Amino acid sequence: MAGVTRDEILQIFKDSGALLDGHFILRSGLRSRQFFQCALALQDMPSVERLGAALADKLRSFAPTTVLAPAMGGLVIGQEVARQLGVRFIFVEKEDDALVLRRGFKIDPGEKLVIVEDVVTKGGRVAETIAIAREHQAEVCAVGVVVDRSNGTVDVGAPMECLLPMEVETFAPDNLPEDLQAIPAIKPGS
Repeated sequence: MAGVTRDEILQIFKDSGALLDGHFILRSGLRSRQFFQCALALQDMPSVERLGAALADKLRSFAPTTVLAPAMGGLVIGQEVARQLGVRFIFVEKEDDALVLRRGFKIDPGEKLVIVEDVVTKGGRVAETIAIAREHQAEVCAVGVVVDRSNGTVDVGAPMECLLPMEVETFAPDNLPEDLQAIPAIKPGS
């Protein structure tokens, strides 16, 4: 499948209502005027298939044997990327406020993994997922994301491929512009 253009990806987000405007509290603690609620874009299976195929195309050359995704955000797109690549899919999930490998999933030493996530801002969840993979002595070949809110500036310690690099302005909670100070902050979840 040919890659999906930036405009097509933005249209998927707009059509699904997944690109939100307002005052948002991000997982990182930063604030933003825009929020990508990927779950809304990824509820439509034809969109999932298109985005998953495009991301799989970017990750194929890394020849992974497994896709590992952080729950919740990476579940749908991670599973579709794994399906498109014809490889195994597993995930890490929160337990006591930290990501852990559960449910009997195993990672073998030397196993070639790609990490797949929906949105990255500062890369915290991806870094946590990479650390788990490396604790199991896996080879983290690359990271694939649908939206990179850092516009390529975040360093997760592995090559990163993304479908939609975005430069989205973020603010510390104690340094908000006047327009955001006047709007109640919403934590929409990820």
